[in-house]
Amino acid sequence: MKKHFSTILLIIVFLVGLGLMMYPTVSDMVNKAHQSVAINSYEEQVAEMSKDDFTKILDEARAYNSKLTTNEFPKNSEDLEGNEAYRSAMNPAGDGMIGYVKIDSLNLKMPVYHTTKESVLQSGIGHIPTTSLPVGGEGTHAVLTGHRGLPSAKLFSDLDKLEEGDVFYIYVLDDVLAYEVDQIKTVLPTETRDLQIIDGEDHVTLVTCTPYGVNTHRLLIRGTRIPYSAAIEKTNSADIETHKVIDTGLLITVIGAPLMTLIFITVLIKTRKKKYTKKEG
Repeated sequence: MKKHFSTILLIIVFLVGLGLMMYPTVSDMVNKAHQSVAINSYEEQVAEMSKDDFTKILDEARAYNSKLTTNEFPKNSEDLEGNEAYRSAMNPAGDGMIGYVKIDSLNLKMPVYHTTKESVLQSGIGHIPTTSLPVGGEGTHAVLTGHRGLPSAKLFSDLDKLEEGDVFYIYVLDDVLAYEVDQIKTVLPTETRDLQIIDGEDHVTLVTCTPYGVNTHRLLIRGTRIPYSAAIEKTNSADIETHKVIDTGLLITVIGAPLMTLIFITVLIKTRKKKYTKKEG
């Protein structure tokens, strides 16, 4: 047993190192698979609903929004949970999923859920309960927030690559709402002036922490509603290019894992050769 102890120890160290290297990428892949399942389930649920169902749900959501003349932000745990009217609105499957956000330029598609509870933010995008529900309409401003830089999921990690003029989409029931980025700001967590409702305007703001890994401020990406046809035209325009987002985690795994394996095998072979040389000597 002693003869093989160094080899066993080397293998254990290698496997631990390989696991640590691959964890972020593999975990993100698993999280994206869960997101895809959630979105597919939502779309199947919507496909089974009638126009009357859509009208009823949207009327309730718009009635909820009409009572919000200003976006008051959560001050306690009750605000974070939202009231009963909030939790029941835009919740056709009863799982808290409102819809999903799609950002073609970042190759992102993620479910949007009620509240900003940590269980929500670990796997998707949360909606701040005290802001407008994301169903569009004049005098509304929905605020959606997501984590950045989690070891287990990318989520809004690349949000800072969006630029003014870019477009993102909110999918709710059988409708698609298009928003063009018209304002990008970095503010302190307590600064909420740019998240307020503006009379006659239709906004959605995407929020995440910044700087990356430091998280002392908040990055606000505000979009103004534009016609869907205009959004598609902008997306397909030759002047609008998809941002090249390099997945560093995937790059490290694809290059690092085989390289690490090669180094390990080389070291293992050399170690065993030395042992045989000593025995022969």
